[in-house]
Amino acid sequence: MDALSWTGPLGTFLNPALGVGGALLALGIITQIVLDFFAAPVTLQANKDGTLQMRGGLLGTVEIGNKYLFFFALLVMLGYLIGGIVTPYGTVGIVGELSRQFLPVWIALIGTFGLSITYKRKLGLYGKLFDSNIGMIGFGIVMFWVYTALFVGAFDWIATHDHLSQVSGMKNKLPGTTAPDGTAGAIPHYLLGGDNLARDIFSRVVAGSVIVIAIAPLATLFAFMVGITLGLPAGYYGGRLDTFLSFVANLILAFPVILLFYLLVTPEIVETGIPSFMAVVLFIFPLIFVGVLLNSRYHTQPAKRSAIMVPVLGVLTWLYLSIINQPGTVIDVLPGWFDLFDISILVVFVSVVFVNAPTVFRIVRGITLDLRTRDYVAAAQTRGEGAWYIMLWEILPNARGPLIVDFCLRIGYTTILLGTLGFFGLGLSSESPDWGSTINEGRKLLIIYAHPALPPAIALLSLVLGLNLLADGLREESLKD
Repeated sequence: MDALSWTGPLGTFLNPALGVGGALLALGIITQIVLDFFAAPVTLQANKDGTLQMRGGLLGTVEIGNKYLFFFALLVMLGYLIGGIVTPYGTVGIVGELSRQFLPVWIALIGTFGLSITYKRKLGLYGKLFDSNIGMIGFGIVMFWVYTALFVGAFDWIATHDHLSQVSGMKNKLPGTTAPDGTAGAIPHYLLGGDNLARDIFSRVVAGSVIVIAIAPLATLFAFMVGITLGLPAGYYGGRLDTFLSFVANLILAFPVILLFYLLVTPEIVETGIPSFMAVVLFIFPLIFVGVLLNSRYHTQPAKRSAIMVPVLGVLTWLYLSIINQPGTVIDVLPGWFDLFDISILVVFVSVVFVNAPTVFRIVRGITLDLRTRDYVAAAQTRGEGAWYIMLWEILPNARGPLIVDFCLRIGYTTILLGTLGFFGLGLSSESPDWGSTINEGRKLLIIYAHPALPPAIALLSLVLGLNLLADGLREESLKD
């Protein structure tokens, strides 16, 4: 079987259309920018109803033309994607086959957007996200990688080959190269080529998304649990408690982030058991947070409180013990049949939580210092509510906007940190398909072979960009509340 080109036979028709459309769009954008310098400003009160007035003359014509050219380019690109799904194998080349492999993701995205837009008025802040174009784009990019990780990790879909299998003759092969006969794989080509160990780059990139999606959001969530549990009382009570906790947070933040990672994930530090003891301390905060949350809400209903707290905290304690328990380390307290899972990258997880928690603490503390003086807090104090009830059920809900935005941004920071760890070979195994490790392996021959390093780099860039756009959309909508 012949090697695949990027766009295949169908590209004979689509490539010229995209090239001409893209060139005209670029020319139109440049023309619009130049004409904007000489055009009169248009204010929001241009029309009687307060809407923006359409520009006239040459500039208005160029703006309308650019809009149509943009949609034309999107239509052509959609032709590549749909063509890869509905046409025979290889008709749209590598681009089409990539689209075909991601078919479950496209279906999931269409279903998610369809349901979300239909019921957006009933979905609170999440529903309002679909009123923001930037937010929708960011959400789409993020959910693309979330669904990719889900389908790869849970169902072993999307990937075309085993990401650890080395195939003789495929070392540093270019994208679209035909794999040797008898090679196990869903398709007979390496869509994005082979790396320096003759492994399929496309399969390693999609497998790497599982690691990123599994670690970054959960580690960020744990960091928020630590920061919220400590930041609320620090800001609400103030005094010596605030001084002490702020000093500890500032002490941790005084160290460069990368240096902290180096110190925590190096084999010498891991052998001392320090990361395991840190996990014991840091991962107990979700139990404390949930326990105090439920107790403060139902403290006047002891029977109901016990009925809710006992099973919830029982399950969380089981999860907590399973997380911190690592066979063969200093924390090995659970029998094998009782241990739910073994987190082989616990040291990375701990490092991310430890580095992010002080920043979250400072944000929560600052918001609490502001909100504790509001009227609804004074009203709750007048009713005789306890301090933790006020912090968790009055102050925290009113701080959700900035915290949700920061949560999205912090997942992006965590993704970059994970990529940095993988790039320097710290905390993760040498065969790990995480994007940082894959970029590091590809950059060694970057001048000769660019294709091994570019796909994971683009994947990392797109996920972080999506998270930033999502945060911008959420911030824009939260300000309207």
